[in-house]
Parts: sequence; structure tokens; C-alpha cells
Amino acid sequence: MTTITTEFTGTAETGLSTNQYLTFLLGNEEYGVDILRVQEIKGWERATEIPNTPDYIPGVMNLRGTVIPIVDLRRRFELGAADYTSTTVVIVLRIEGETGTRTMGFVVDAVSDVYNVASDHVQPAPDFGSRVNTQFIKGLATVDEKMVILLDIDRLIGLDAVFSSLDVVDDQRSNPSATSPQETE
Repeated sequence: MTTITTEFTGTAETGLSTNQYLTFLLGNEEYGVDILRVQEIKGWERATEIPNTPDYIPGVMNLRGTVIPIVDLRRRFELGAADYTSTTVVIVLRIEGETGTRTMGFVVDAVSDVYNVASDHVQPAPDFGSRVNTQFIKGLATVDEKMVILLDIDRLIGLDAVFSSLDVVDDQRSNPSATSPQETE
């Protein structure tokens, strides 16, 4: 497995905001997520399949007593399926939504590196018109002469109808009286 090292370069000298991103590979492209959202990185283990889920959700995993949904980002981005190999990992992330925080796992081909990216080095996603949704792309950064696609993972999950309907289910579980009529005497 790839060893991840971090090196933080302070922002006091430059006055620029710098964020750290964990980067990973999907095919030949490198993507990044805010490192502060990363809870852990696990080697791939077979997920327990759940009926009636889209093909990009291979199932759920038990993470120290908590069952978390798993999203295959390669399939979610319609990049085609790939065999899970020894470099395939699940990046466990904290997702912030309207109903609170949840933990989810994301299957990626391999972990790449951790980069410090100055805010002025992040370019907005190009506008492809209404036929291509890029709302979940936080921006594009050039790092070591390569392009890294920075993801807004909250927005990616928030745009997904499968998970927005889970918010309703989660609300019902935490407050059953909110959706069921109260019995009167």
C-alpha cells in the first residue's frame, strides 16, 4: 500500500489560504478530497450487497460496529467497472449534509498522495452546459505539472437521489413520531 506523508507549509509568509487534499486515482486521473474529511483508509474488503441499490453502490461494510454505505466512485462517475486489486482501497469520509454528519466509504483504484494547494491555484470547473453536471467539482488544481480534480464530496452525495432519500429514512429512525401519526385516546 502507498505510504502517505504530509508536509504542511504555513500560510503566514504568503498570506494565502492553503488546504491539504488526499489524492487518489480513478483510471488515469487523479482526484482529491479535503484531508480533514478523511476518517481512515482501508484495504478493499468485499461489501455486503443490499438489494435495489444502483450498481455504483456495492453494498455496506461494518466499520468497528457501524454499518456504512460504500460508493464505487469509478462506477459513480461512469468510468466503467474495474477489477478490485491489491491497490484498491476504501477511503472512509465524513459527509456533512442537511440532516447532519454521516460516515461513508468510497472505493478508489489507489491512494496517490497528500498535497498542499494554495487557494489561488484552484481554478473553477469548466462550464460544459446543462448536459454535464460539474456541481460536485470544487475546482481543478495543477500540482507537480499534473491536473488534480478536487471534489466537493458533500455536494456529490447531496446531488445523489439515493442518498437524499436516506436522509428521510435517517430522520424517521431518529424521530419516529415525526412521520407517524400520534395515537390519541
